[in-house]
Amino acid sequence: MAEVSRQYPYGNRRGNIPDRQVHPGRALRYYDLIGMGFVAVVLISTIAAQKLIALGPLVMPGGIVLFPVSYIFSDILSECYGFSHSRRIVWMGFAANFVMALVFTLVVALPPAPAWPYQTQFATVLGFVPRIVVASLLAYLAGEFANSYVLVRMKVFTQGRHLWMRTIGSTLVGEGIDSLIFMLIAFVGTMPWPVMWTATASVYLVKVAYEIVITPLTYVIVRQLKQAEGVDHYDHDTDFNPFRFK
Repeated sequence: MAEVSRQYPYGNRRGNIPDRQVHPGRALRYYDLIGMGFVAVVLISTIAAQKLIALGPLVMPGGIVLFPVSYIFSDILSECYGFSHSRRIVWMGFAANFVMALVFTLVVALPPAPAWPYQTQFATVLGFVPRIVVASLLAYLAGEFANSYVLVRMKVFTQGRHLWMRTIGSTLVGEGIDSLIFMLIAFVGTMPWPVMWTATASVYLVKVAYEIVITPLTYVIVRQLKQAEGVDHYDHDTDFNPFRFK
């Protein structure tokens, strides 16, 4: 019996339309640029998170201004290039964040020059608290991998349809895990439980709203990127182990 080909909006797993999977050695023109943008967003958000901002009755870390964009980058990477390529960029972001925290901690600890009077201000802004660093790194890893996994699995299940459902659905899961892990590790014992749950819910809702508002732009970027790269990866046989680095 002849195998029936599955037709997808941008590519196929088997069949007679052009293969748009990402194969080893395939030239990718924009992958590195998107990866650098993702890492930059993560680093800037980590520094901005040192300040608490008030948006009406909501008090949130300043990183909320930019950090949700990292999930948009993750959606674009996963949707176009697949889980394994997204996994590589997530680990690059983790490594850059870790090194940044180490460098800032070391620089703050080093004695200031006698003529430089800003040690206190510098330490206040860039002196990372170890507990916050651990919370941020673990929440980042868990949230980003969950976001990417949910998106690529939904893509296969929906046969590439309803991108909005995948981006928002994956964000609901990823941002939820990220917000919960960060708040539990960073603030348990430092504030009353009702206050912590309110803060967690507030941050989570703002991040999800950000994703919903930006969805039309995500559509445009994904469509243009798939056409420019000639790729549209489907994770049918992917190893989803987050610790596989090949």
